[in-house]
Amino acid sequence: MNATDVLDFSTGEIGALDRPVMLVGLEGWFDVAGAATQAVAAFTNADHSVTVGSIDPDPFYDFTQQRPHVTIDDEIREIVWPSNEFILQRNPDSRDVVGLIGVEPHLYWKTYVDAITVVAAALGCEAIVTVGSGAEAIPHSRVPPVTGSTATADLATRLGLVAPSYQGVTGVAGVLHAELERRHVPSISLRVGIPHYLMNAEHPQAVAALVRHLSHVLDVPNTSDLSDQINSWRDVHDEVVANDEQLKMYVSLLEAEFDRRAEAAIPSADDLGNEFEAFLKDQRDEPED
Repeated sequence: MNATDVLDFSTGEIGALDRPVMLVGLEGWFDVAGAATQAVAAFTNADHSVTVGSIDPDPFYDFTQQRPHVTIDDEIREIVWPSNEFILQRNPDSRDVVGLIGVEPHLYWKTYVDAITVVAAALGCEAIVTVGSGAEAIPHSRVPPVTGSTATADLATRLGLVAPSYQGVTGVAGVLHAELERRHVPSISLRVGIPHYLMNAEHPQAVAALVRHLSHVLDVPNTSDLSDQINSWRDVHDEVVANDEQLKMYVSLLEAEFDRRAEAAIPSADDLGNEFEAFLKDQRDEPED
């Protein structure tokens, strides 16, 4: 089985894109509280966004773990399978964005990764940015930091990011970055922390942090306003903590530790955006061998 066997994709009617970058957000291990997929959706949910391709779910999932859903509409039953769709959003005054919002597969990871790289190459994506969220020992009462890494040396220098240093079990995002490094395709991993003691809640503040960084890095305006959701969920989070004396003490310790650390693990979003655009421009201007 190869990538073309599982892809429903054609560039026939898409036409030329303007400096496209692909964003990847996958439900599962690297999408705690759904923050990553919600952030990617914020850049691909405009009225003029279109689905340009999809990955056939059948080979990739153990459906006893990732069960399909049954829906009934006008007395017609339909089975809804795990979806992995490539969504194109053209942005008239900035770069185009291709978003993959999907579900981390259980099987055939190499084929799944190959499918992503095939689409990215066919659309001329200049870079791929994976977006993730993970449980961390951080307090819900602070804006969560967004951290990043890249194996692309020039990008690491320009953006003040570190090279990947993690060793251990990984997800599809890790496999994807290794393959992109092998193919010399620029890539970045951005991730936000989720308070581990509230993993089952929603965290719009984390979504907003990711969206803000992505907007600046990509130089793509985003008008998402999550302030109402942030305030509502902050009240919920505060109430949970207030009703548990041990948890209240623990959160106080997390707040003190958080405040002692540097406020951001990477440079400002504005600086990131300027340097990322400069890097991609240099890539376009380099003569081909």
